[in-house]
Amino acid sequence: MSSINEKKGILTVNTHIKKRILGVAIATLGATPLFAYAQAHDAHSGHTATPASSAPADAASMPGMDHSKMNMPGMDHDTMKMKSTTSPKPAEAMPGMNHGEANTAPTATAHDMGAMNTSGGEMDHGDMQMQGGSAPPDARDPDAYSDGYVRNAGKYALPPSDTLIMSDMHNFGSVYFDRLEYVRARGEEWAAYEGEAWYGSTYNRAVIKAEGEVASGKLQESETQLLWRHAVSTFWNTELGVRFDHAKGAPNREWLAFGFKGLAPYWFEVDATAYVGPSGRTALGLKAEYDILLTQKLYLQPSVEVNLHGKDDERWGIGSGLTDGTAGLRLKYEVTRQFVPYVGVEWSSKFGKTADYARAAGDSKQETRFVAGLSFRF
Repeated sequence: MSSINEKKGILTVNTHIKKRILGVAIATLGATPLFAYAQAHDAHSGHTATPASSAPADAASMPGMDHSKMNMPGMDHDTMKMKSTTSPKPAEAMPGMNHGEANTAPTATAHDMGAMNTSGGEMDHGDMQMQGGSAPPDARDPDAYSDGYVRNAGKYALPPSDTLIMSDMHNFGSVYFDRLEYVRARGEEWAAYEGEAWYGSTYNRAVIKAEGEVASGKLQESETQLLWRHAVSTFWNTELGVRFDHAKGAPNREWLAFGFKGLAPYWFEVDATAYVGPSGRTALGLKAEYDILLTQKLYLQPSVEVNLHGKDDERWGIGSGLTDGTAGLRLKYEVTRQFVPYVGVEWSSKFGKTADYARAAGDSKQETRFVAGLSFRF
């Protein structure tokens, strides 16, 4: 009996001990996280700021980054240079950073990314590999199939006269008749012409201008100019040269000529020339015309021409001032750019002393002319 009671007592004691051990274990497991949190919080609260020289300001501007353990391929931490003109921040401003290792970090000269130097805001490419460089050993030789011949040399080169040059360096030529027409007025008939021929480049040309009237197979009156034309802008040319006038029953006249010719805004073709002759004679001729498209090939062409003279020339029946003017309207059909037939009408008038000379010679100071003709070029 006694032995049985002793065994029961031992079992009872063991049961109480087991319950106590189990309770202590459960309490320990529940208090462990709280203890760890309190220990970490206590460590931060007792931390003091490190000296300003112990860590650079740029390192403090990167929270949560441990530079000492950073490992990036191709980056040389030993020669990395990162300068800063700002003062370093205290250690408290760097949350999440390992402050213990920050105190022993190297100086600002520790960050040098190869040949990159960011201190002056410029990148030193150094040994950076860029696209280009020498061709690979197996690259195709660009001269392998030329057999030693080069451009503009050797037996296949063009002669200097045929060498390719820019188009505005070539010389060209053209003949253009603006008016070759039949004229009828006051019951009389005659032919009239006006045109020009030129040869040269885009910028400089030798030009011959000619206009006149032919009646009964004889030249009644003519005006011929020999000019040098020079392009001064996209749409304008200057002209410099001489002019010769011929008329039946009147002496010939010679002039020096200077003027300009071109395309004015709104597509007006303008020709203005000043003349100076012997004995103080001066003159000014102005012409303008405009094309009004009715279709792509049919168009109206109004034109105006006036002449002024500085002094009287009785032998030519010309007075000083505004001497004469002509206004015309022609209906043209463009068969091709080079062939344009037309019909039209002109109104001509003389003014001032020129009108007086005309009346004295038995001519009318005003007349209406009907014309039919051809414009062409080649």
